[in-house]
Amino acid sequence: MLIIGIAGGTGSGKTTVVKQILDQLPKNEVCVISQDSYYKATHGMSYDERTQINFDHPNAIDFELLVDDLKKLKAGETIQQPVYSFVTHNRTKETLSTPPKKVLIVEGILIFNSKELRDLFDIKVFVHADADERLIRRIKRDIQERGRDISEVLTRYQDTLKPMHQTFIEPTKNYADIIIPNDRYNTVAIDIVRTVISDKL
Repeated sequence: MLIIGIAGGTGSGKTTVVKQILDQLPKNEVCVISQDSYYKATHGMSYDERTQINFDHPNAIDFELLVDDLKKLKAGETIQQPVYSFVTHNRTKETLSTPPKKVLIVEGILIFNSKELRDLFDIKVFVHADADERLIRRIKRDIQERGRDISEVLTRYQDTLKPMHQTFIEPTKNYADIIIPNDRYNTVAIDIVRTVISDKL
């Protein structure tokens, strides 16, 4: 199994890069796992308390479960992947049955913050985008997909997202094997990753 980690700031275009990499690859041989599924369960907290959680801090991620699930997949086992709701800021009761594949792509803003997780990645990719571009994408996504209002999005960006990016996300670029500048369509970097995956397949 080839495990690829794709990190980068919020709104950097990680999902777009993943889609570009998956393009023309056999869908039945590649699996994608999002760090977002592994936010810690907060069943003992009220909704108001959950809204105050700093979701851009490594402490919000259940790295232990994510590492354990990746190890199970690598060992050929099917996992029950958590399902997270951004509307309720909590895990749902549902799980997603995920079987092992030849290639596993793990994407998320904080996935390079855990050494144990980093050590499982055969290739580490960091997607870089301009801060203004990331903010614009974040505003569009949170309003359209997550039902937030503009004031809430901007406050969270200023108070949490920006300082957390500078403290925990941008520095992990140093762990990357490949850095993809996503202010344009970077065919060379995408093709390099695709080639490595194709060789594995």
